Amino acid sequence: MSTDGYTSLVDLPNEMARVAMIVEQALEVLLPDTDGAEGRLAEAMRYATLGGGKRLRAFLVMESASLFAVSETCAARVAASVEMLHAYSLAHDDLPAMDNDDMRRGKPSTHRAFDEATAILAGDALQCRAFEILAEHDTHSDSLARCELVAALGAAAGAKGMAGGQMIDMLAEGQVLDGPAVTRLQALKTGRLIQYSAEAGAILGRAPSHQRHLLAAYGRDLGAAFQIADDLLDVEGETAEIGKTVGKDAAAGKATMVSVLGVERARAHADMLAQQAASHLDGFGPRAANLRALAAFVVARRN
Repeated sequence: MSTDGYTSLVDLPNEMARVAMIVEQALEVLLPDTDGAEGRLAEAMRYATLGGGKRLRAFLVMESASLFAVSETCAARVAASVEMLHAYSLAHDDLPAMDNDDMRRGKPSTHRAFDEATAILAGDALQCRAFEILAEHDTHSDSLARCELVAALGAAAGAKGMAGGQMIDMLAEGQVLDGPAVTRLQALKTGRLIQYSAEAGAILGRAPSHQRHLLAAYGRDLGAAFQIADDLLDVEGETAEIGKTVGKDAAAGKATMVSVLGVERARAHADMLAQQAASHLDGFGPRAANLRALAAFVVARRN
């Protein structure tokens, strides 16, 4: 994927690492160790969330918020809440009743490190904590902004978002789905939370509706490109490199754009979506250089 003049000088790896450190520090504070009988639950919550992953969703929150001069401290709280929500979904997805994966982010998945019941409870508690953080005054002084963040995350994560997409994914195993059906599945399961993450900065910044819609469109197309790249890594990647088991999609009969289009056409489609995502940012000029660079990164990554 080609880059424009805005992205050519961006040092995206360093920017992502810087943001990941900020969000990791916020997560450490927002997910403290707990004494007492519930301490094992707190330990599992921290295990599922801390010290791993690309923090892509967090980066989207932080970068979109920076377009509107939002306080980095406030943005980091929202970014941390998204990472908690994402971590909950991974802990549950890895369970034997779902995707049955023993490895996540290069280490044993939560139910393997603890047990299935603890992994379920840790996911439940992480989801609750994510919404609790959004509702707190420290996240934003405007109660309407906090309500919009809660409502938008609920929509992205619920039956018409991530959870609904996971249900469709499970029902589709062994089925032959066409391109539009796979696109909808992936838009719900993966894309909606990525779209929310891009849109959250505009909500925090009380941006006008047209700018919020542009960031939502960027997140939608970025999420679609990201998922196709993930599907390609499942076919072409190495377990040690990507930090989770490869080849599981084909073995489980999962419906993916790679199974529909083949490797080369799927890669070309991901590149097209990444370029389309970047085009939604034209009106933001050089301020959105990191977000444009991220669009190129998601389709070129190796983990």
